[in-house]
Amino acid sequence: MTEHPTPDQWLSLSAAADRLGVHPTTLRRWSDNGDITTMLTPGGHRRYLISDLDKFSQTRRSVMGSNQVAAEWADRALQTTRQEIVSRRDENWLSSFDNGTRDSNRRLGQQLLGLTMQYIGAPEKEQPSLMSQAHAIGRQYGEMAYESGLPLTEALQATLFFRDLLIETALQLPENMPVKPQANIRLMRKINQLLNAIQLQIAEVYDGSSSDILYRG
Repeated sequence: MTEHPTPDQWLSLSAAADRLGVHPTTLRRWSDNGDITTMLTPGGHRRYLISDLDKFSQTRRSVMGSNQVAAEWADRALQTTRQEIVSRRDENWLSSFDNGTRDSNRRLGQQLLGLTMQYIGAPEKEQPSLMSQAHAIGRQYGEMAYESGLPLTEALQATLFFRDLLIETALQLPENMPVKPQANIRLMRKINQLLNAIQLQIAEVYDGSSSDILYRG
């Protein structure tokens, strides 16, 4: 009898690439860029959790299946965001966190980018669920930023940075491919909807925390 793999089973690089239907070199590049989680064995070999692979695959199918504009935007946004984060690593809203919190923020950023990709291609009935995930990400980031002593204005700089990159990437699309204005407007509107939700959650965390301090005082 053939055994079916379970979600918590680990796969080698070649087996994981086969599951995603890509070349191992492509999967290795995605791993190096932080797009997909990987574990290194004591011998230096990569291992991938099946549940992580399936989640990554679902996100890419959502984006690639939506339309060509969204797919092209997603590829460019990923590349631009990685480059800009490296170049701005000394800014206060990045450097003020300790290593553990910085790693948590990095994971939240990856989740947000993946969520944005899903949201721009999702049918209307799925959008409330995705928006709830955005609220959760915003609350987590707001709590970490507040506990790290980051002022609200600087905490919001992270989302402004993220929004600017995504919108700028969308604005540059017509320079490289035929994009109808209506499609680009819809893309930017969805980006703004999601980032607005994130920012409001961050502000609510700070507002609630400040109110608690005043009440206890």
